Amino acid sequence: MDFPSSGPVTLRTNLSEYPVTSAIRSGVVSSPIVRMDFCGPPVAHDGFKAMVRENKYDCGELAIVTYLQARVYNKPYVLLPTPISGRFQHHVIGYNVDFGDVKPKDIEGHKVGVRTYAQTTCLWARGILQHEFGVDLDKVTWMTIDEGHLAEYADPPNCERLPKGSKLDEMMMKGELKAAILGAYLPDDPRVRSLVPNPQEAAKEWHARMGLIPINHMFAIHRDLSKQRPDVVKEIFRMIVEGRKHAPEKAVATIPPIGLEANRKGLELAIDWAYEQKIIPRRLSVDELFDDVTASLTA
Repeated sequence: MDFPSSGPVTLRTNLSEYPVTSAIRSGVVSSPIVRMDFCGPPVAHDGFKAMVRENKYDCGELAIVTYLQARVYNKPYVLLPTPISGRFQHHVIGYNVDFGDVKPKDIEGHKVGVRTYAQTTCLWARGILQHEFGVDLDKVTWMTIDEGHLAEYADPPNCERLPKGSKLDEMMMKGELKAAILGAYLPDDPRVRSLVPNPQEAAKEWHARMGLIPINHMFAIHRDLSKQRPDVVKEIFRMIVEGRKHAPEKAVATIPPIGLEANRKGLELAIDWAYEQKIIPRRLSVDELFDDVTASLTA
């Protein structure tokens, strides 16, 4: 991919509207040499597959699991040390109490719904179940409704694809699934319980012990842009840092910080859990995710 050797550059960008990106998308934060063409879908997630399969975007956000797979399958993107979103994931797994009280270990031998096995939310949720509650993830049948973003990737053998049009929340409420990882889409129903007991308190305790917020999405750029125009890459980084300054303090406090070293522990954990859960075929190192230009970026 070729970019102008000097002067302004227009970049096909896939980036959703968040408190920390609003100033960039609105033009409050701008640059004389970088113009972002926000040509991705309104929900950036819907553009991830096209980004890693078709190189449809020059830059944009990627779920961390999608990026780890992209890196291991040699897709032409590198990370900036700039988380775009993150959250605690203890509250994202639900079950219907009408079919009995369910403890985390009780899902072994049963079907649990997930949108896709390689979804980042599911990575963190399963890791919590395994490492905090001793769940043997291989003894769970993971019922999926969609494929992963990478064409090279295949789900582990204990995954089954549901018929097209299946709705995980409805199946959970009918008792067809023991539980489901639904993220922010848990049904607003008094019968729905969190599989992780007292999830908000559990998240606070986990944060105090682990010292990190689970990464959801980070910003990635095409590697040719980094090779040809490091000045543009540094300017993108500046814009992202500036954009955070325009966001409410509460919004900034709920996502991981800026910087490679500040995110090393969170990235190491994501890599370890992705490897354990058979999402990537080998353990990457954190430093593999960056190049010389992006690794050196500091706020």
